[in-house]
Amino acid sequence: MADLRMERVLWRHGYTVVGVDEAGRGPLAGPVVAGAAILPEGAELPGVNDSKQLSEKKREKAYDKICEIAMGWGVGVVDHQRIDQINIRNATFEAMHLAVQAALAMWRERTGGSPATGGASGEKLCLLIDGNALVPAWTGDQRWVIGGDRKVLSIAAGSILAKVTRDRMMVEYDKRYPAYGFARHKGYSAKEHFAALDAHGPCPIHRMTFIDHRQLKLF
Repeated sequence: MADLRMERVLWRHGYTVVGVDEAGRGPLAGPVVAGAAILPEGAELPGVNDSKQLSEKKREKAYDKICEIAMGWGVGVVDHQRIDQINIRNATFEAMHLAVQAALAMWRERTGGSPATGGASGEKLCLLIDGNALVPAWTGDQRWVIGGDRKVLSIAAGSILAKVTRDRMMVEYDKRYPAYGFARHKGYSAKEHFAALDAHGPCPIHRMTFIDHRQLKLF
């Protein structure tokens, strides 16, 4: 279960900690979304863990609790066109940077922190990122944590922010493009999704670089 052990080490050294994770690297359609959360010392989020391990109902409940107790939180959304333009890895980093900036803006507004970024002007900021790579655009301190969404509470919180936001977006897309079943599979590689692609070709939110050439029919 995710806990605050890693945050406590950084807090003792005077850091403000931002947990970061993403949702939607693998789907054939829709955006990649990142979430960032700045939790207060002693934060309690019972049951919060990797968003993929929670039911939709539990994720929604946890999302509301995170928004309530976080000192700052934010999401970053990078759409399918940008993914096709710069590739999913770079798009994920871009979404993470956007999410961090949004979380920091809220944190500064609520705490009166300085407007600096990347830890300048006296701020000591550290990102904790799920995975095995760092955010290139971030010039301050950062650490990656493999399996961080199962180990680090602020990363788990970012994971839930990202997953719930993206799922809500895909439900809305389902209303616009009902033939594809986005509300059910959220754009991932389900049999239903492949069957819809075979029957109808891609719709305007599909990632063209993710789709088999035989499915690239005119919409």
